[in-house]
Amino acid sequence: MGKKIVVVGAGYAGILTAKKLAKRFKKINSDVNITIIDKNPFHTMLTELHEVAANRVDEDSIKISLKKVFAGRKVDVKLDTVNSIDFDNKQVIGSNENYEYDYLVLAAGSKPTDFGIKGVKEHAFMLWSYEDAVKLKDHIHDMFRKAACETNLEEKKRLLTFHVIGAGFTGVEMVGELAEYVPILCEKYEIERSLVTLVNADGLSRTVPNLDETLSRKVEKRLIKMGVDLLLNNFVQEVGPDYVITKNGDTVTKHITGTVIWAAGIEGSEITTAVTKQLQGGGRGRVKVDQFLRSLDDEHVFVVGDNMFYINEGEERPVPQVVENAEQSSETAAHNIVCAVTGNGEMNAYKHVNHGFMVCVGGRYGVASVGTPKRMFKLPSFLAMFTKHFINIVYFIQVLGWNKIFSYVKHEFFTIRNCRSFVGGHFSNRTPSFLLVPLRLWLGCIWVFEGVMKVVEGWFSSPKLTGFFGGANAWYNSIINPGAVDGVSGATGAAEAVVDTVTAATGAAGAAAEAIGTKILNFDFLGLFEVIFVSGKSIVESTISDFAFKLNVPLMNWFVDSFIMPSDKVQLFMQGFIVIAEILIGLALIGGLFTSVASFVSIVLQFMFVCTTGLYLNTFWMIFASIALLIGAGRTFGFDYYVMPYLKKKWKQIPFVRRLYIYND
Repeated sequence: MGKKIVVVGAGYAGILTAKKLAKRFKKINSDVNITIIDKNPFHTMLTELHEVAANRVDEDSIKISLKKVFAGRKVDVKLDTVNSIDFDNKQVIGSNENYEYDYLVLAAGSKPTDFGIKGVKEHAFMLWSYEDAVKLKDHIHDMFRKAACETNLEEKKRLLTFHVIGAGFTGVEMVGELAEYVPILCEKYEIERSLVTLVNADGLSRTVPNLDETLSRKVEKRLIKMGVDLLLNNFVQEVGPDYVITKNGDTVTKHITGTVIWAAGIEGSEITTAVTKQLQGGGRGRVKVDQFLRSLDDEHVFVVGDNMFYINEGEERPVPQVVENAEQSSETAAHNIVCAVTGNGEMNAYKHVNHGFMVCVGGRYGVASVGTPKRMFKLPSFLAMFTKHFINIVYFIQVLGWNKIFSYVKHEFFTIRNCRSFVGGHFSNRTPSFLLVPLRLWLGCIWVFEGVMKVVEGWFSSPKLTGFFGGANAWYNSIINPGAVDGVSGATGAAEAVVDTVTAATGAAGAAAEAIGTKILNFDFLGLFEVIFVSGKSIVESTISDFAFKLNVPLMNWFVDSFIMPSDKVQLFMQGFIVIAEILIGLALIGGLFTSVASFVSIVLQFMFVCTTGLYLNTFWMIFASIALLIGAGRTFGFDYYVMPYLKKKWKQIPFVRRLYIYND
């Protein structure tokens, strides 16, 4: 019977530990059973809850299906609530069943703490789960709906007063998102912005104490600019149904409010708090561990993420309860468990390395301090926000690969509401796809025409590429180096080989042959490629059909000269490939079938032409049209509307596809 490993909790640390264990044991073909237990069928992106609460992104964007995460992996996902752990008999006691283990990973995460303050549980909104975020989002809308119909001015102001308690990461990000969202709600419900009050309260003297004082001041300045009142050095004493009481020194103040959002700290989950009655704890429901992340009382129990209480050598404070600690501890724990199970290798001592902190104040502004413990760099807002998204993507690569990255980029940039991202709404999809239908049909017709004309010219019967490529090169050389060739004889006929994907250029090319032309740009980039831009006429006489552009790539020239030109059979094969590709691209675009593939191949062919014969500027529109049609252009009045959903469904059912996450939802 193989060893049994049970992971309690599918938060950041738990989900990564389970995945890393499955990967390691698969490599060594060990008979190990891995079980992960969570009460939800999904993993929640806790760091993004404020975005849902303030309606910046869709609710589903912060959920990651556990079934998808562990598809094709030897991990048994159990939906259950863990009530207790019997360490003597090595059993996890759940509501549905009991789970025996040889090694236990405690990764149950945290929950908000109210510090015993009266009224918090009854009257404040928490922000520490998917359900919390959705509930708060609906409540915020309700407050504005009620206020819009309220005739009593004082009651209207109360409904529109929001107190966010806690000025740490969660509190600042929540109030920042809310401040960004309020003007949108005011416009929607026709409410004056001056009637809305936003307050961020905390007993500390500055916001986000994990940041240095300079960055804290930047955060405070930004919040004030967004219309947030800062109530620092004020400790909350009580929360009521329509008020919050704070104390500053000896001064006690009662603030009338419509909503209290609690973001003032966290403690261990119920199960870890219960565990600390059996194993040594370190305060707020955290379990003390040794350097290998094992409980001090039980070497078969590993603790990771928010549940671990560990002080790095030379440090005074325990490692922070942040995602980076969850990621790093999962790696160490997975390695050490493998060593313990197999009896091979040496365990690694845990060393948390802090690479910095960042905080977002709404979707457009952020501050960050990143680097190494010995050298931190402060980033300007744009780079701070970029870093935030990059770090999220790195995490998604580990958890759900391409599937989640695509979803994340879609929600954060391509479908962002009200331009609420650090790049504004410049990437957001606003153009109705049906407007692309005429462009798709026209581009398809042009490609079919080009292919048919090549058939008429005999591309299936005799080699054409020697004259096609050689003539174009001679024409460019006659303009760039007019003394090197006979300008007229070199250009005559050769100009006809400069394609605008093919035949549409010949009329302009024939006219260009009457003159040597004009060199506009001839730039060699380190011998890797040469940029050539010329006109077949003098500049003053030129129209757009006279200008030609080429990328002269030595590597491609070598390939053409070495493998294509020496053989008539190879030339005929390449000619046939080009003709068939052009016709198929055209038919696919006209029918709206596999439009993304057809558009991509269209771009590849155009690039090939640019690097061999060059293109006239009057045909560059085909490149840009292909780019415009890359994503979803066949879903309107095209066969992709029917075919792609079917293929997508079948593709997702393939085991290796699910295991590698190479699909999107």
